Amino acid sequence: MVLSKIKTLILAAAITIMAISMIVYPEESFEASIRGLNMWWEIVFPSLLPFFIISEMLIGFGVVKFIGVLLEPFMRPLFKVPGVGGFVWAMGMATGFPSGANLTARLRKEGQLTRIEAERLVCFTNSSNPLFIFGAVSVGFFYNPNLGVILALSHYLGNFTVGLFMRFYGREQTGSKPERKKKPSIRAAFSSLHQTRIKEERPIGKILGDAVVSSIQTLLMIGGFIILFSVINKLLFFLHITSFISIFINGFFHMIDFPEALGIPFISGLFEITLGSKMTSQAEAANLMQQAMTVSFILGFSGFSVQAQVASILANTDIRFKPFFAARILHGFSAACLTFLMWKPLFERFYSTGIPSYSTPVFLHSESRLWKDALEFFIHFGPMITIGALVLYIILYTRKIFIH
Repeated sequence: MVLSKIKTLILAAAITIMAISMIVYPEESFEASIRGLNMWWEIVFPSLLPFFIISEMLIGFGVVKFIGVLLEPFMRPLFKVPGVGGFVWAMGMATGFPSGANLTARLRKEGQLTRIEAERLVCFTNSSNPLFIFGAVSVGFFYNPNLGVILALSHYLGNFTVGLFMRFYGREQTGSKPERKKKPSIRAAFSSLHQTRIKEERPIGKILGDAVVSSIQTLLMIGGFIILFSVINKLLFFLHITSFISIFINGFFHMIDFPEALGIPFISGLFEITLGSKMTSQAEAANLMQQAMTVSFILGFSGFSVQAQVASILANTDIRFKPFFAARILHGFSAACLTFLMWKPLFERFYSTGIPSYSTPVFLHSESRLWKDALEFFIHFGPMITIGALVLYIILYTRKIFIH
């Protein structure tokens, strides 16, 4: 009872301080809000919407069931999750946060996952997408396209490591009986797909409309969190709370021979990965390897902004958030360690050009140029796609209300 009252007092005090801070720093709060809004409607919304809609359609038509049966012999022994987890894992890597959580929650609601399986799956299927790693971080922030190779490898291998660790989670609840090995069966997969389609009573148009409405509602929620944490991060900086916390972080950095200049960027990255990554790239006192390790941790930890998005999605199910939070810490440390281990044998040997991290290389590799072009496309045309999708959402939602 006492702890509950203390928690209430802390939450009320924190919200009050934030509200007063927004009044004291209105211009800074507005700028941070605009920065978060621009990030959402230029890149996040238009890049995630097609994948969200297609994912909903694939689940509705039973294609995910088909993939699940085929991947069962791989996913079950390796990660202790059903084969449908392979689809969630692939979509999570391709689209980025918080697609893995969104799809896991969807499959849990349909009963395709147990609670323990869903908690295992959500821990290693949430990752940053290649567009952000290669386009925004390596090219946009560091002006070094080669760095994206190391960041991507450490990030995705780190997630794989988390998956291997999480296979042991919940064993006392599910038991440790040996499972029969199954061979991939096209016939069984097709049968599962057909049964799922037969059970789906909604017409194709209704499925598509529901997919659009559901996807846009989720993305609106994501946009709210991005804007909110952008403002919170800025206010923490002006209230000198970031500087205060960095004192303790600098003590740890001193132990591992990291410069104190990475302290504030690291704290900022714990709240919001984009700002943290950008500030890390500007810390000139640190060498490129130290910057890469810091960014790897930030990407793995995902930031409280992304974690809040995931917590909101999981709140509609019985999936617990604590395992996901623990996995983010594990992912951060594993990604940073992998960056350190791969730096000399991979980056310095094959990719190092002796170019400082703050200077622009003369030639970009074709794949890096591809990510840069994709990022520029979303920056230029993303707002129009977002506005068009929101207009469509209003039409569909209004029609849905009048029909019911």
